[in-house]
Amino acid sequence: MQEVFSLVAIWRSPGKFGFHTLGKINMLRIGTFSHFSTAIFTTFSVIACSPSSEDQTSAEPSRVAYAPTHPDSLPGAIKGTAGPLQGIPVRYVPSDTMTVGYLAVPEGEGPFPSLILIHEWNGLVERIRQMADAFAAEGYVALAVDLYGGRTGSSPEENRALTQEARSDPEAMIANLDEAQRFLRSRSDVTGRVAAMGWCFGGGVALSFALGGENHEGTAIFYGSLVEDPEILSSITHEVYGTFAENDRGIPADQVNRFAEALRSVGVENDIHIYDDVNHGFWLRVDQDSETREGPALDAWQRLKAYLDRVLSD
Repeated sequence: MQEVFSLVAIWRSPGKFGFHTLGKINMLRIGTFSHFSTAIFTTFSVIACSPSSEDQTSAEPSRVAYAPTHPDSLPGAIKGTAGPLQGIPVRYVPSDTMTVGYLAVPEGEGPFPSLILIHEWNGLVERIRQMADAFAAEGYVALAVDLYGGRTGSSPEENRALTQEARSDPEAMIANLDEAQRFLRSRSDVTGRVAAMGWCFGGGVALSFALGGENHEGTAIFYGSLVEDPEILSSITHEVYGTFAENDRGIPADQVNRFAEALRSVGVENDIHIYDDVNHGFWLRVDQDSETREGPALDAWQRLKAYLDRVLSD
């Protein structure tokens, strides 16, 4: 079952803070603030995800062997064939004991480029941790963030409540991702180049982070909520990757096309693709319909690898 929230942009300007409901073109000023610069936050089109798993603690992270996928292969994480987890839970937000991310580190001394992975609407569950391991095997230090304070959902109702709570405080969510970026950049084994990516709920958050967070080098969106205002999008300083689905009822193809055109109109490079015959959530869970999803997922994976190489290479 797909659950769709309305898309809301949140902007900041000196002394003002407000909501802009995209498509309805109505605005509500909700208060006054100071020391704000231009930013944005979107709410999300989300889909039910797999149940959560418990954190496995470890004193030190296991190093993930460098084993990039072959050109015609997908990572086991999205095929349901991933091995045991090799990373560790980490607290990356200072003075916050509830927020626990997951860190996966490649073998070797590095330095490595780094990734921030942003979970779907049900929170930081095992498949996202498996993706962190998969990216470590590709040669990235990967931090899967936690935007729900250590909680996960196991039903549409629980997931919806978590997303609504998170989006009620967009400043805290962007601050969480800024801390994730600082955590990665502080490591001695990284290059200092960081990209953020997310799926579903996390895809919308990744776009919001590109617009409102501290500067970073890349944004990859998998079927996340979009912004179509060229003026807002003009603040993005790097190429944007996007993978979307033709049969996604929450993020229809015409909206994706308008997003891509808006990026082009303000000179933001992008690699945006809509895949035929698949629906929302297809990429992260190929195993749910491998016959239909494997081909599009492989093309999206090949594009993603090339994209990350472009934006994160020194």
